[in-house]
Amino acid sequence: MSESVGESVTAAILVIGDEILSGRTKDKNIGHIAEYLGALGIDLREVRVVPDVEDEIVAAVNALRARFDYLFTTGGIGPTHDDITADSVAKALGRAIDIDPRAVAMMRERYAEGELNAARLRMARIPEGAELIENPISKAPGFMVENVIVMAGVPSIMQAMLDAVAPRLRTGARMCVETLDAGGLAEGSYAEALAELAGSHPGVSIGSYPSFTGGGFRNQIVLRGREAAAVEGAARDVRALLSRLTSDNAPI
Repeated sequence: MSESVGESVTAAILVIGDEILSGRTKDKNIGHIAEYLGALGIDLREVRVVPDVEDEIVAAVNALRARFDYLFTTGGIGPTHDDITADSVAKALGRAIDIDPRAVAMMRERYAEGELNAARLRMARIPEGAELIENPISKAPGFMVENVIVMAGVPSIMQAMLDAVAPRLRTGARMCVETLDAGGLAEGSYAEALAELAGSHPGVSIGSYPSFTGGGFRNQIVLRGREAAAVEGAARDVRALLSRLTSDNAPI
């Protein structure tokens, strides 16, 4: 893993699968990948979901890999006819694809010779020139080709693959994050002033996030930036704003 000090390294996620779009399967990977990349200093900038349709996968892969430093895909690398991610990525990158002896060797750690039927060997189809990503759980590997990282959709396997590929990634400066509790203050009471504060701290992203608990609505203000001093300066101003508003709303 190499770190690019002060540089922004960006990523996108492409979720592939009819089952996600139909609602049959609830995605559990996006949040995990986002937090994981954030801890590495890689900014997740976009997420797309596409069906198991080759043309749509190819178009999305080419659009996202051109815009971001890394593209992570999940889903569609299993043994069934609708698992077409590997072939689609190969087509998008203009590369040949075939059964890879390295992948077969990995899978033989789990399957006996007679068990590696045609369906299972589909999981050993790897685009030419790709690096394999180890899969300690079910052995069928993912792969990395250029800046495209292809992983399984099953969360436990995806997480293992992410651990395996992380040391190969270029990382940037990590985000500094500070979360302030706005308590029961309504967003409407501080929205205008918060917008002014955001404008005066251009290096810091400031967002307000409401939630509902048993005690009613509560709001949190989250500040994010690459420079700790800038984040802390913005946080001081937000604290002062919240303190002033709380005092104004205090019962007499």
